[in-house]
Amino acid sequence: MRFAPAGAALLAAVTLAGCAASADPDRRFAGLITPYRMEVVQGNVVTQEMAAQLRPGLSREQVRSLLGSPLLADIFHADRWDYVFTIRRQGAAAQRRHVTVLFQGDKVASFEAPQLPSEREFVDAIDVSKVDGKAVPLALSDDQLRALPLPKPAAAIAAPAAGASAPARAYPPLEPLPAR
Repeated sequence: MRFAPAGAALLAAVTLAGCAASADPDRRFAGLITPYRMEVVQGNVVTQEMAAQLRPGLSREQVRSLLGSPLLADIFHADRWDYVFTIRRQGAAAQRRHVTVLFQGDKVASFEAPQLPSEREFVDAIDVSKVDGKAVPLALSDDQLRALPLPKPAAAIAAPAAGASAPARAYPPLEPLPAR
């Protein structure tokens, strides 16, 4: 019975420490375990290349085919489309962008876009596969190519035996064999 208050105090301390650790998404629990954070992507990605094609006079359908359906199309502001994009990805900085397209009738009158990234900059910003800020190379260097063993000449490859009709299989045929 004497240990009940001490046990309750210890349980409360551990519980509060867990709550404090989960408040910061980049913090590790007990210095070892990083909790899983679900990737959240909402809205339409709008890049510099896409915004460069947007100009006054385009119809609503042209804007929809260029930027996609707007995330916000308010019935009280029928001449305004809002493209909001947010992404939270573990290991990458959170991003939020807001592009507004204003219409007059059925044509684009103006648009407001903050500094948008190019497609390459956007991909680099959300890519968490880089190690120490350097991308993993996808091709061999010239020195690595020279270090590879040379292929065997065609004459060195053994020809099938004279009486064999087909190579021996270690797997079943894909089609049934004809009856003899």
